[in-house]
Amino acid sequence: MSETAPRPDSAHEPDILAQLQAEVAQDLADERPPAGGPAYQVVAAVAVLVLGAVAAWLAHGYGLGSLRRPGPGLWPFVVSVLIVVLGLVLLLRGRALDDAEKFTRSSLLVLVGAATFLALGVLLPVVGFEIPAVLLCIVWLRFLGGESWRSTLVISVLTTAAFYLLFLYALSIPLPHLIAF
Repeated sequence: MSETAPRPDSAHEPDILAQLQAEVAQDLADERPPAGGPAYQVVAAVAVLVLGAVAAWLAHGYGLGSLRRPGPGLWPFVVSVLIVVLGLVLLLRGRALDDAEKFTRSSLLVLVGAATFLALGVLLPVVGFEIPAVLLCIVWLRFLGGESWRSTLVISVLTTAAFYLLFLYALSIPLPHLIAF
């Protein structure tokens, strides 16, 4: 037998790559929440529509200006209109899709994340940028993401410092802040 010729018993050996792919696919299927059905698609579409409409209304309040002299609300308004259009497409076509997932306990993590982000916006003018930003990172990394305390604290401080330097010094955005260099 030559070295390059296949062994006679190799035809009966299982394909390891195919087995691994099947195992990974099964693990992903086991972890996936149950399917939600068309009602969940409609709820998601309505939520996107409401979000886009409110954002467009708020952006319009900032002033749109013109294409030659855009106002501060022009691009947020354009993005909001695109969100509304995508929400309409999802509302019209989404009922035929089957990839919506039922709301589970882990779905609440999205609400917690949004609530903490809103809290950042409320606390920012009151106590400055640094404390709410660090707290937001801690909540997201430790409690929502399950990171260790060590990595949570290091990443939170470094991320806040990076955004602090970016916004206040590189972009010269006048954020309220406690620490001044």
